[in-house]
Amino acid sequence: MSGLGDLRVALRRQPRAFGRPARRKRSELSAYLFLLPWIVGILGITLGPMIASLVLSFTDYDLLQAPNFIGLHNYAQIFQDPNWRTSVSVTVTYVAVSVPLQLAVALGFAMLLDRGLRGLAFYRSVLYLPSMLGASVAIAILWRQLFGTDGIVNAFLGLFGIPGHGWVSSPDTALWTIVLLHIWTFGSPMIIFLAGLRQIPRMYYEAAEVDGAGRWRRFRSITIPMLSPVIFFNLVLQVIGSFQSFTQAYVVSGGTGGPSNATLFYSLYMYQQGFTNFRMGYASAMAWLLLLTIGAVTALFFATARFWVHYED
Repeated sequence: MSGLGDLRVALRRQPRAFGRPARRKRSELSAYLFLLPWIVGILGITLGPMIASLVLSFTDYDLLQAPNFIGLHNYAQIFQDPNWRTSVSVTVTYVAVSVPLQLAVALGFAMLLDRGLRGLAFYRSVLYLPSMLGASVAIAILWRQLFGTDGIVNAFLGLFGIPGHGWVSSPDTALWTIVLLHIWTFGSPMIIFLAGLRQIPRMYYEAAEVDGAGRWRRFRSITIPMLSPVIFFNLVLQVIGSFQSFTQAYVVSGGTGGPSNATLFYSLYMYQQGFTNFRMGYASAMAWLLLLTIGAVTALFFATARFWVHYED
């Protein structure tokens, strides 16, 4: 009787065993259907244009006639272009100055909010708002008006008897107004810093305070090492984004990169070559050099991270 019972159980389970592969295939098909929009997007919007731009970088292409293969001529011509060297200098200066200052301001406000202020959600939202608007055309236009000859900045300085200055129209100060705009959009890294600060155990600060460590010593010996992975994350993101900055320089300079090429960002000069001078092959070569540069800088950050980024394990 026990053998007959085992046979019945086996026969009852047999259809289920045969049905499992079919259900698994249907589940996999459903997963691929949900992934299909992303796959089409990555192939048609990202990977496809990247391959096309790589091919065009070896051609002479003006958008009107068929591309003419010229080999490495575009790349050789880039390094002989004085405006290209100017755009590299302006962009590197912008990244080297604006990113550290923005992260310092973001960390300062994050530490202030981490002290448990009343209305924390309100302050956090207000301080995050510039990050959502900083790269918009409207804010860039407003920024140009603020630092114009008749702008609010000069009006405020006039209250103290300080003569007005064309901040945007002067080659000495035009770039720094855009740097200030970038620093103003500190909300996004601030939120990430605030989340990182909330993960640092308070017992470390309490133990250091008992041992007589002051605020600066606690900040230098506890906050910075424990927060170094978050600092590294923000640094990489902001550097990559800053190398690609375009809207602010385009709007503030009116698309010229002036005055005297003081705001000629790399991406702006690439846009001029591609869509103003119709040198699409030359612009594609510039784009790939920018990609390689960002990749090299990012790889350098990861290679040096082991010397200053500390993880709990």
